[in-house]
Amino acid sequence: MPVLDHILLFVISLLANLFSALAGGGAGLIQLPALIFLGLPFGIALATHKVASIALGVGATLRHLKSSRLERNFALFILACGMPGVILGANIILQIPDRSAQIALGLLTMGLGIYSWLSPRLGQQFEPRNRTTSGFILGGLVIFIIGALNGSLTSGTGLFVTLWLIRWFGLDYKAAVAYTLILVGMFWNATGAITLGILGEIYWLWLPALLLGSFIGGYLGAHLAIVKGNRLIKRTYEVITLAIGLKLIIG
Repeated sequence: MPVLDHILLFVISLLANLFSALAGGGAGLIQLPALIFLGLPFGIALATHKVASIALGVGATLRHLKSSRLERNFALFILACGMPGVILGANIILQIPDRSAQIALGLLTMGLGIYSWLSPRLGQQFEPRNRTTSGFILGGLVIFIIGALNGSLTSGTGLFVTLWLIRWFGLDYKAAVAYTLILVGMFWNATGAITLGILGEIYWLWLPALLLGSFIGGYLGAHLAIVKGNRLIKRTYEVITLAIGLKLIIG
């Protein structure tokens, strides 16, 4: 592969993961279609994208751990609920392509952005709630479902986690994005990548450029999120959700 193509992959990965780290998801909106456009079949492109996305989580984690105060038990709860769903979804995606579900997901994703836009105060203050047994059960069930979507779909499921943590558990955007990038970006994507790698194939030749771009983009995006705060994160989230929704609907 020509050097210029590796540089192109790096730039694409850098931009995709920078915005993803700022909004709390959505790297696949740019990165996955680019891999397919450059010649990879869907299954190989998806597995390769999942592996590259792990670096997003690593880069964002390094930045967030310097300034974010994450609750260890709450983080373990998100992992325990989501990772079984990721494995389930990754086993399903290679067998059942479903265009109708993709369109429905696109509409739902756009709905997230519209809901956030119509709720000016959403995620601007940290106001913990639903920390009861029933609250955790329902919250965990939804996280499991989102995990299944994460394992089976190309992009955007981190955005679902971000908004659910805000809406149900009362986190602000900055805290929700930190949990999403660390837990979804690193652990969920690693689980999905391993599962897809076992079931399918990863194109290792392109990974160095993709991993470097993901790592740097994840770190820079997390830095912007911390420095600029909830308002910028909220606006970026709304733009990314609308863009991903349109992409899923158009195909």
